Amino acid sequence: APAPFEAKRLDDYAAKLRAAKVELDPARRREIVLADARALATAQGLDLVEDDALLAEVAGLVEWPVALMGRFDAAFLDIPNGVIRATIRANQKCFVLRDPATGGLANRFAMVANIEASDGGAAIVAGNERVVAARLSDALHFWKTDRKPLPGRPDDGKPLDQRLAKLREQNVIFHAKLGTQGQRVDRIAELAQLIARQIGADPAMAERAALLAKADLMTEVVGEFPETQGLMGRRYAELQGEAPEVAAAIEEHYKPQGPTDRVPTAPVSIAVALADKLDTLVGFWAIDEKPTGSKDPYALRRAALGVIRIVLENGLPFALRFFVGTHRTVFLFVENLALRQAQVSQSIARLEPQRDPQSTDEVIRELSHSSPYDTVRPPTPIEMETLNKDIDDLIGFFLDRLEVYMRDKGARHDLIDAVRNIAGIADLLDIVRRVEALGAFLATPDGANLRAGYKRAANILEAEAKRDKVASFVGDVDPALFKLDEERALARAIEVAQAEADAPLGDSDYEGAMRALAKLRAPVDAFFEAVTVNDPDPALRLNRLRLLEALRTATGRVADFSKIAG
Repeated sequence: APAPFEAKRLDDYAAKLRAAKVELDPARRREIVLADARALATAQGLDLVEDDALLAEVAGLVEWPVALMGRFDAAFLDIPNGVIRATIRANQKCFVLRDPATGGLANRFAMVANIEASDGGAAIVAGNERVVAARLSDALHFWKTDRKPLPGRPDDGKPLDQRLAKLREQNVIFHAKLGTQGQRVDRIAELAQLIARQIGADPAMAERAALLAKADLMTEVVGEFPETQGLMGRRYAELQGEAPEVAAAIEEHYKPQGPTDRVPTAPVSIAVALADKLDTLVGFWAIDEKPTGSKDPYALRRAALGVIRIVLENGLPFALRFFVGTHRTVFLFVENLALRQAQVSQSIARLEPQRDPQSTDEVIRELSHSSPYDTVRPPTPIEMETLNKDIDDLIGFFLDRLEVYMRDKGARHDLIDAVRNIAGIADLLDIVRRVEALGAFLATPDGANLRAGYKRAANILEAEAKRDKVASFVGDVDPALFKLDEERALARAIEVAQAEADAPLGDSDYEGAMRALAKLRAPVDAFFEAVTVNDPDPALRLNRLRLLEALRTATGRVADFSKIAG
């Protein structure tokens, strides 16, 4: 701006800034960047590869966006598209362009300057082109290097297998308390096989994909461009002739990485993605590294949400508690391994103080190479108590994340509470279906009236239990003590409703179970109209309280109606 200016109002301020080549509105800057970049691409017969995150970042970096176009040597198009996009995006904050004729990237890129340069942006374009060329030259070198056999290894044409061996040999640490990346790969591979058997995926393919999933971490390309992990693993897997399902799973096992990222849908990819996330969650729970408040350094909330989205969006019945519990026992080995390592080190230091320290490291390294699934032992009773506590805590964490997810989708929080508190439920899809069925049922007159009857019964039971100083009135109802037809009718209705709900509940048909419960509405209404629960006769009173307890038990098989608001 040539000089200071005065503004009286916000709109006046914005207008005068705009005249001085400053666009105040960030939304407007985004629109300008996107529209101008699209226009430049269209003029060259190309398509802009849109990137919302990059668009937001660029719009925040400039105050007067001016879109320009650069180019790079077409020889660099031999590099995988993901690497080209990663280096241009990360280093220069530029957008790549796609050639609609080939479906691949074009040797063009769109950049956004912060000034209307006097030379039309020629110097800015030239500077960006030099940097992009240098970075792509590095990337091409890494790409070629990764496809060569490692020194001293047989030229078997399998770069990922060589990198996996290197990952194991170098004992790359995943976490100090959770062992090496090699140990983690073994755990994920075993868990992926278990999951594959439940969801109908090929266990052998799931194991193969899991074993190779982290191998690209040892490649030159991923070392330079970490954001390409998974993507490069897939590319190298394709080059070494892996099955398409295996190659896809290597890339997709990281997904979803956020609420807008897509979830894997192929069975093998699902198995490996679930195994990877569950291993992370179970492992950090085992060493008591849980999220606290706003702190979540290991992105455990994101991992849990990823599991939830994969299961729900693929409509998978998934025995969460089984897999969490099975995998949690494996971490006993990790904990014992750390203890064994310490004991071995102390023994060597005490008994052979003159021994070469390098030999100690070799002993520990040999222990570290043991497969956790080969050496895991049954837990002791004390360990089992700790295991169960950890499992329950982690399941509760999943249910908390599920509640947030469902509330974001518009589900009522009280209905979620009513379902999640039913003992033994840890199937995420099962919970969602129960909530949907419960919401639909409560929207009907039968559902609303039954809920009102349940609430009345629950209030009576709570008041009388407090007066009698008992936990509940669960017990056998004696038909011989019935004095009124309404008592007999309610008892019969409860018996019929429970019987008719059994089959639908067994088939996860919660709408059918709700229809069975709906038959309780009329008998419940009639009971409260005609029957005095607190009869002067103690035997009659207890029998009627037990009848109401039976009503609460019958409805509680589908949902905890006490959690429903209103």
